[in-house]
Amino acid sequence: MSLRWKIFHGIRQRSQIPPLQVIVRGYNTCQQSPTEKEHGSSRNTRDPATLYATCVAVAALGISYYITFKYKRNVYALSATQNVQCGQLRKDMKTYTLEEVGKHDSKENRIWVTFGQGVYDITEFVDKHPGGPSKIMMAAGGTVDPFWTIFANHNTPEIHSLLESMRIGNISEEDAESNKSDLYDPYANEPARHKALIINGNKPFCAEPSSSLLVESFLTPADFFYVRNHLPVPEIHLKDYTLELAIEGTTKKTLDFKAITKYKKHTITAAVMCGGNRRSDMSKVKTLKGINWNVGAVGNATWTGARLCDVLKDLGINEDAFNHVQFEGYDLDPSGMPYGASIPISKAMDPRADVILAYEMNGKPLSRDHGFPIRVIVPGVVGARNVKWLSKISVSKEESQSQWQQGDYKGFSPSTDWDNVDFRKSPAIQEMPVISAICQPQNSDVVKVNENGKIQVKGYAWSGGGHKVIRIDVTNDKGKTWHTADLTEDLQAKQGRYWSWTLWNVELPVNKNSKEVEIWAKAVDSAYNVQPESFNNIYNLRGLLCNAYHKIKIQLKQ
Repeated sequence: MSLRWKIFHGIRQRSQIPPLQVIVRGYNTCQQSPTEKEHGSSRNTRDPATLYATCVAVAALGISYYITFKYKRNVYALSATQNVQCGQLRKDMKTYTLEEVGKHDSKENRIWVTFGQGVYDITEFVDKHPGGPSKIMMAAGGTVDPFWTIFANHNTPEIHSLLESMRIGNISEEDAESNKSDLYDPYANEPARHKALIINGNKPFCAEPSSSLLVESFLTPADFFYVRNHLPVPEIHLKDYTLELAIEGTTKKTLDFKAITKYKKHTITAAVMCGGNRRSDMSKVKTLKGINWNVGAVGNATWTGARLCDVLKDLGINEDAFNHVQFEGYDLDPSGMPYGASIPISKAMDPRADVILAYEMNGKPLSRDHGFPIRVIVPGVVGARNVKWLSKISVSKEESQSQWQQGDYKGFSPSTDWDNVDFRKSPAIQEMPVISAICQPQNSDVVKVNENGKIQVKGYAWSGGGHKVIRIDVTNDKGKTWHTADLTEDLQAKQGRYWSWTLWNVELPVNKNSKEVEIWAKAVDSAYNVQPESFNNIYNLRGLLCNAYHKIKIQLKQ
């Protein structure tokens, strides 16, 4: 049994996840029951497209904030007069046994689920789910508790309200406790983290350093590098580690860790940035759902490993016959589905794109939070494609069907909302736009003016696609006067391959009579792309690509 299947079966056994009740059509007209795949001796017999179609992980029951906003108001809104605690005993409703609930696992018999002591009939909701019924059917006739253990960030009052609106009864306190006692906490063995990180979410863990700490060094220490996990951190031992290489889902080769390290070592310096970096700024335009990142969801490091193009060449691929290279991680959702993403094959096969299977970060083995033992580094591209804990690489005509490729990390018009959004009409984010941030001082700081009438301002800038940052402009009079910052950059980078960030600093003259100033910063890259002035016209409902001017207000101390 492979390492991922050990992890998958461990989660299923300990979480008491209900068996899948439906056979769902996969893409490419493939049809197969999930149970037919589970009996194979290794994950090489598993068709990821079919299993994905059956059970993509978004949230418990597939009820994410997307569904809440799209359907709650029009379909299942609770009366304002009701005051209900989701999952608690309702004395005005009937009590059912777990056996009775278990019989309601199809549309013919109605679809019931439990949460806490609550019983919910979600039959009418199933077909209204924008991602299809298969996600919800994972919990049919069973409990959603283990799903909400994994996706704790979706365990919110809004989603509780949505679910409670479908309440039909109770289960006994004993049955509810029985469900809970069988739950395994997948976050019980998370790695230790540095106390300097600012935690934006615990389950899954998401954290960033303070902005002032961020620009203390050109290379970001691993302990202070932002962490964006989508699922629990897997426990992997080198002796068990394998990386599967496949073409259109058919396994062609399996490599262990030593086999990967035998490829020629390649080292690059590259920044990795979360697509939601600076979301807290964009949320000032309109409230956003998502992790409230400040400016620290970015880090710069050296990455060492094997070039992806060298590994793929050994498969004898005809590049013209395929379009994408898909990645899967060892981090799994409750159904056993991994985090996944993909990049164009043209980037994967290009030696100048410097895509590597990294096993070292800043000259040391990867830490668990950063993808031990292998992660893919795709420089110049949104962090979501830099898959950690890499378990599988698949060359395909199709883009990854992962939720994080198809239903997230995409940009939209400011007028697109949760009632009219269609994720199919927007391409997945790959290369990132030019961006900058002021890191010292921080917003609301009291800053002493130097004798020369100036203050020191520091920050970072970065542009995707290998574009070099050529200029940082800083103003404190709302654009009437601009001051050009001094730059610290990767002097070894080659044209078109500027993967690392640029640190900058400027001595900014200020009016000695002013008590408060507002500082703006904007970056310009080698293609003369420049940051937009305002978030108003780049607002998008997912809070991604947040690259408007960075603006802070500080108090001056003369």
